[in-house]
Amino acid sequence: MMKKKVCLLGASGSIGSQSIDIMLKHANEFELVSFSVGRQVNKVPSIIEQFSTVKKVCVMDEQEAKNLAKTYPNIEFFSKDEGLLKLIDDADIVINALVGFVGLLPSIEALKKNKILCLANKESLVTGGEIINDLLAKGNGKLYPIDSEHVAIAKCLIVDSDNVDKIILTASGGAFRDWPLEKLESATPEDALKHPTWTMGKKITVDCANMANKAFEIIEAYYLFNYSLEHIDVLPHDESYIHSLVRHTDGTYRASVGKADMRPNIEFALLEEKIDFETITFNDYHELKNCHFRELSLERYPMLEFAKVVMEKRGTYGTVFNAADEVAAQAFLDHKIKFTDVYKVVKKVMDEHQNIIHPSIEDILSADRKTRLRTSEIIKEGKF
Repeated sequence: MMKKKVCLLGASGSIGSQSIDIMLKHANEFELVSFSVGRQVNKVPSIIEQFSTVKKVCVMDEQEAKNLAKTYPNIEFFSKDEGLLKLIDDADIVINALVGFVGLLPSIEALKKNKILCLANKESLVTGGEIINDLLAKGNGKLYPIDSEHVAIAKCLIVDSDNVDKIILTASGGAFRDWPLEKLESATPEDALKHPTWTMGKKITVDCANMANKAFEIIEAYYLFNYSLEHIDVLPHDESYIHSLVRHTDGTYRASVGKADMRPNIEFALLEEKIDFETITFNDYHELKNCHFRELSLERYPMLEFAKVVMEKRGTYGTVFNAADEVAAQAFLDHKIKFTDVYKVVKKVMDEHQNIIHPSIEDILSADRKTRLRTSEIIKEGKF
């Protein structure tokens, strides 16, 4: 059997390292031919050691790429964001585990070149969902989600997609789920990074604390499964054991359950959903043993309102939401603004935005660039 060639974008992150685990587990089916590590060049030697099949590598710094090329003369090294696109050609499968807007163009490139795209990069669908769905509708490539919530929904719908009333994304509630609302203003980045159930990168952990992450996932769910906002709910669930649910019109629920581990989701995507799995059904999720649920509070998680804005207005609003959140979340991590200011900054930027309907890639890139500049200005002025 011919092995499928894999390009792993974001090999040095949490999803990337777990993807490597899965490829090693299925060494007879997959071989790594290219990968990127951003600034974590220290990860390059060990990955090359594990996969003798690697032909191309991308790092952020141009000089680092030149240095590595001297050490590994049989491997091509590329740098910066444009270098990421050079990694895709030789692969059958592209795992996009990049963090942030930088993941959009590689996702589009992978589909244009008819690759199988295993997607953990939320920003690809939040900012370019319309373009990606157009490519898929025209028969360009295939897309399989990696996020635990979307994998869970996919599994439930594979089993039974009839008479669906709601798809329900579960949410841990992040580090501040038990904090009094009045205390949130004094929350520090160190506090926000104490996630109760998952171990992830800093930015996404902040996004979990204010549920910006869940707003992104609502938008993703729309593009992945074609359910409108009124058919998508969010359910806070402490243990992250139920990854998401589907409610049918007869009132029954179907769910995918499991411990907080991304490896099964990566495996499910890499094997193109052709793998045995189980779902459970029940009439009332409150009756599930050792599972705790909460009422969703928009007062505690106002960032969720931006999912509605993006889905109702479409166009470049997804790009603006993502860019403003990236800049504001980083400003919070850098102790420049308060945790509660992240929402205020993003709202001001969203309120100012002049929408472009059915944006081109150039429109999206321009909106992203302008939004980052405007968000930085607003933070510097302190007027939000």
